[in-house]
Amino acid sequence: MSKQTLGFQAETKQLLQLMIHSLYSNKEIFLRELVSNASDACDKLKFEALNNDALYENDGSLHIDVAFDRDARTITLSDNGIGMTREEVVNNIGTIARSGTKAFFEQLSGDAKKDANLIGQFGVGFYSAFIVADRVSLTTRRAGETAATRWESEGAGEYTLEDVEKAGRGTEIVLHLKDGEDEFLDDWRLKSIIKRYSDHITLPIRMKKGNSYGENGEVIVSDELETINKASALWARSKNDISEEEYKAFYKHVSHDWEEPLAWSHAKVEGRQEYTELLYLPKRAPFDLYDRERRHGVKLFVRRVFIMEDAEKLLPQYLRFVRGVIDSNDLPLNVSREILQHSKDIDTIKAGCVKKVLGLMEDIAENRADDYAAFWKEFGRVLKEGVGEDMGNRERIASLCRFATTASDSEEQSVSLKDYLARMKEGQDKIYYVTADSFAAAKNSPHLEIFRKKGIEVLLLSDRVDEWFVSSLTEFDGKSLASVAKGGLDLGALEDEAEKQAQETKAADFKELTDKVKEVLGDSVQEVRVTHRLTDSPACLVAEEHGMSGNMERLLKSAGQNIGGSKPILEINPDHVLVAKLKSELGGERFGDWSHILFDQALLAEGGQLEDPAGFVKRLNGLMLAMSA
Repeated sequence: MSKQTLGFQAETKQLLQLMIHSLYSNKEIFLRELVSNASDACDKLKFEALNNDALYENDGSLHIDVAFDRDARTITLSDNGIGMTREEVVNNIGTIARSGTKAFFEQLSGDAKKDANLIGQFGVGFYSAFIVADRVSLTTRRAGETAATRWESEGAGEYTLEDVEKAGRGTEIVLHLKDGEDEFLDDWRLKSIIKRYSDHITLPIRMKKGNSYGENGEVIVSDELETINKASALWARSKNDISEEEYKAFYKHVSHDWEEPLAWSHAKVEGRQEYTELLYLPKRAPFDLYDRERRHGVKLFVRRVFIMEDAEKLLPQYLRFVRGVIDSNDLPLNVSREILQHSKDIDTIKAGCVKKVLGLMEDIAENRADDYAAFWKEFGRVLKEGVGEDMGNRERIASLCRFATTASDSEEQSVSLKDYLARMKEGQDKIYYVTADSFAAAKNSPHLEIFRKKGIEVLLLSDRVDEWFVSSLTEFDGKSLASVAKGGLDLGALEDEAEKQAQETKAADFKELTDKVKEVLGDSVQEVRVTHRLTDSPACLVAEEHGMSGNMERLLKSAGQNIGGSKPILEINPDHVLVAKLKSELGGERFGDWSHILFDQALLAEGGQLEDPAGFVKRLNGLMLAMSA
């Protein structure tokens, strides 16, 4: 195929320009990113070669080489890893955009420092080459293939592709440096960057030995290669021999995150199962965190041999943000994803790693409150999924969850269930909550009125996951969770006998009214009854004790679920002036309009949608005209 010129996707071009300008102050990271990619390519070759040894092409010694040419002003980085086909070059190098790209760009603020962190989340390591280079050439041949491909671009709007010849498998990248970047054409500078950022890479990173001088001062050029990094598995070393900086550098390699980790756990487990885990909690959520179809997880090694990346079976979905490595001494080298799915050994490793990660979170929550608050803001909604997914750790996960409550006007989720229990009123035997599709809707729900009057704290749940959270967590520390918008409200010891007697009396007094309203509303409601949960509002809608909440119904419908519409219960406030007006209209010609408006208002107040908005407006206008006449 002849040389072909192709255009970058609009998103790729936009991101490239943002990255070059946002990350220029830390431009030496280009070498870290390219070395990390080369290491991944070698790991992938090891994995594929487990079932096809011919991919090694009689060269099983994997390595990464770095060189520079002062006269040509180039830096060359090459590996003998898996390499790429022409199609893979287009998909991996010519394209950045994927699921979540639009949402990612909407987060960009124009602030270079903030955008640099976001760009790091997107995982665009290869493009960091354009921070220092005005032209980049990539030549690659996939192991086992004969055809090679050259990709070249100046990082503007387009790139070229052509078929070329390449003797060895793998990838070679040549960076043609911009003016003013000569600091990187230096032996000591490149070696110091490699040692700082890539010392943990398990493959040898090689450079030519520095030139020396003879007895008469003549320069002796050396073509001998030397290994710059330690080239040993960092996780296999003793914790006492690993510095904090080395842990942080390894995290950036394994996660492709450009920020430092929040915390990590490093342990060697011995017993029936022997394995080493080095697991990290990130500071910031990746842009595609809520894409559950995207495979996430940790890297799996067997006796320090890379097996697969994103081994999702090693950690549950609700911990999909955790990054790191797990190295087993007991699994077979030819382990596959299918074998992982049904392996008791994997179940043991998974349980141990979950225990470590939850312990790490508990330690941060207890000893680093500000860090945990930041962590919760990034990952809290995902962690809540664990209450329904991990029955064995349900209460432990629940204790790590944080909520907004009526104790504060703040939307910040900072109250734990243990905090809530410690503040419960004397005689209170339930944890009360309300669910809604926004914090404002939850905070202003009419169902909270009696709770505010009595000073009873209520959890304000407005995350989409919260409906599933409360359906899975029916009790915590011996206290049942109760929705303030379900069933008949029973406050138990929080109400005295006089209050209960007054409620019964009012129910009897308004029996004729509630029966008549039910007759008017027909199948729109299951029942109409007097309420004691309202103090300011005229009416509200509630669900049956074990029924589906209105918020849950709306969530399922928005997700395309075909659910039968359950009928709500309409509760009316006997002390409200509008209800008194309704009672006075019994038998009147406007009674039907009043009843429908009362129901429609209650539906709107809880975030529902009117089936007949025009009818609502017509009735309301009619009543307003009648009152003004």
